[in-house]
Amino acid sequence: MSGNHVVNTIFSDFQKSLDEEQELREVIRNICKDVDQISRKITTVLQVIHHNQAEIGQACLQARELFEKASEGYGKLKEAVPSTDYYKYQDHWRFMTQRYCFLISLTIWLEKGILAPHDTVASVLGISAVEEKEGFHLDIEDYLVGLLHLCSELSRLAVNSVTRGDYEKPLQISKFVMELNAGFRLLNLKNDHLRKRFDALKYDVKKIEEVVYDLSIRGLLPKAQQSTEEA
Repeated sequence: MSGNHVVNTIFSDFQKSLDEEQELREVIRNICKDVDQISRKITTVLQVIHHNQAEIGQACLQARELFEKASEGYGKLKEAVPSTDYYKYQDHWRFMTQRYCFLISLTIWLEKGILAPHDTVASVLGISAVEEKEGFHLDIEDYLVGLLHLCSELSRLAVNSVTRGDYEKPLQISKFVMELNAGFRLLNLKNDHLRKRFDALKYDVKKIEEVVYDLSIRGLLPKAQQSTEEA
């Protein structure tokens, strides 16, 4: 067998592998496009929280229905992506998943006023919560970025709640975000993107503190809160 034939055979195999990878990436892109479109619908649905308190419950129900459709899309991703290649293709769904972590966390907070645990968010998406070297799962960093986006959205909600005459919501938001801020400070963040996003949290905290302070000096805090501060 000539050397030229050997080289041609080797590079033909390379081309075959490249073609197969490109086909898989196209499949992944198409799935992510559909799933990402659902996240945009959910974002639109949940914008009602900023201007109509009465419709929040219905918005959460609609979001839950859309999460189920998104879960089906993640199921397709799990089938398409080889178990050993999660991190090879992660960039296709990373930002989309961060948005879903934010939207799911926001929905659960609106429903129950609590933090959505990592495994709960993963369950809603229908994927594993276990950080594995192999297999499709919810990356912890994506979950944490989603929580930081949640803080930004809640700081905005604190301002808009006052505009609607709801003076209790900013206090609820303040307590929740302060607890999250304390939790994040326990972490030794080395990821550049996550670290930069965390650095922005201080501005969200400051905005919420200003809202609560303004309510305090205007005498608009709920009576129970005023009594606590006076004590």
